[in-house]
Amino acid sequence: MSAEPECERPYEGGLRKVARVVLLDPQDRILLLHGHEPDDSADDWWFTPGGGVEGAETRAQAALRELAEETGITEVDLGPVLWRRRCSFPFAGRRWDQDEWYYLARTTRTAIAATGLTELERRSVAGARWWTCRELTRSHETVYPTRLAELLRTLLDEGPPAGPVTLDTEIV
Repeated sequence: MSAEPECERPYEGGLRKVARVVLLDPQDRILLLHGHEPDDSADDWWFTPGGGVEGAETRAQAALRELAEETGITEVDLGPVLWRRRCSFPFAGRRWDQDEWYYLARTTRTAIAATGLTELERRSVAGARWWTCRELTRSHETVYPTRLAELLRTLLDEGPPAGPVTLDTEIV
């Protein structure tokens, strides 16, 4: 097995296990990362922090590790899995097929310091921003998952679901 991080290795097919974080601050804003194709910053989108499960770690452990690497935020209360989603998309010259679990987390820290990015992430993550639900609803930016504004509104109005909600498969 290669010592390279999973996202840096050549894609070998199969379903990549991913943990993502729906991180909310005390004002119920959600943190999204601004990503783009490594060689085309105009091909951009917003997404929740997270990434692939490594080795024997659990998805919850992966969620916390990825959050720390991508944002520097470690002071969080990790909650339940809100949503599960399968997706397939082209990125960095290959197709990624992922099984994503979205964990709810809350923090009082809003300062971002992305100090643990991989080389690929350094070439494809342009920054981060805290969004209100209203801003997300009104935005014309590309956001993943595509129904995030609606999902966030339901979460804020009704609280976490009794169990994870399976979202529609997204193929880009």
